[in-house]
Amino acid sequence: MKENGERENEKVEKTLKAGEILRKVKKELPEIVKPGVRLIEIAEFVENRIIELGAFPAFPCNISVDRDAAHFTPKRGDERVLKEGSIVKVDIGAHVDGFVADTAVTFDLGSDMPKLAEAAKEALENAISVVRDGVDVSEIGKVIEETARKYGFRPVYNLTGHGLERWIAHAKPTIYNYPAGKGVKLEEGMIVAIEPFVTNGIGKVTDRSEVEIFSLPPEVAGNERALKAVRMKQAREVLKEAMKFRTLPFAKRWLKKAPEVIISRLVREGFMRAYPVLAEVSGGNVAQAEHTIIVEKDAAVVVT
Repeated sequence: MKENGERENEKVEKTLKAGEILRKVKKELPEIVKPGVRLIEIAEFVENRIIELGAFPAFPCNISVDRDAAHFTPKRGDERVLKEGSIVKVDIGAHVDGFVADTAVTFDLGSDMPKLAEAAKEALENAISVVRDGVDVSEIGKVIEETARKYGFRPVYNLTGHGLERWIAHAKPTIYNYPAGKGVKLEEGMIVAIEPFVTNGIGKVTDRSEVEIFSLPPEVAGNERALKAVRMKQAREVLKEAMKFRTLPFAKRWLKKAPEVIISRLVREGFMRAYPVLAEVSGGNVAQAEHTIIVEKDAAVVVT
């Protein structure tokens, strides 16, 4: 029992430290998330700042613009810049010894629908207000959808909040942004990310072709036998380098040498997972807000 208590204390302590670091980084974001700034500058600033402050990125900095909702991170040498009038989601994560905190914020750079970011932020606040031990996740989803619709928008129905476990950025339980998953209850001590996505579109995202984020399946990460199963030497070298991220997502630009043909082969053969950019299918703009929380008996502790 004492050992379990010590593990729980370590989990909470290190998650809180990761969250503190993310709060500091978020406070600095308004100085750099501006029209004309290259996306790669923002991503590298976030990732390097997390390291400077004493943690490591839990996944690549996501900078999803307008109809893109998630999984966009710039490639090495990317020259794309933020534009006036854009709606920009910055989703960042940090880990301390594998214990993850995850948060996101939307910046409106002068769009014609400033209420979209406001709706996502309020949906998050309202969702957190109902969190307690024993709350059904469908109640959280109900609050998120009601808040989005109050503003005249919809939630993104096929994106969700999620649990956080050591070395796992997306774990159970799944927390939908509408009243689904009935019967699944949050429990005291759980660490989860509540993550409303709000859109003026139909509320569904789908893959588009751009892919810069990958991860290793649990059965591959750290498995020497998996390395031996890769016949091509260059592919083995890429996989071995990727293993330092364990099961957490990583960017292609984080690898020293990652030829497209090698990455594609590793994905095709099941040694890597690919995370294509997710875009709203009807072309609607998307806003996002996210906090990591710790569930307590009668409320939630906001980590980020």
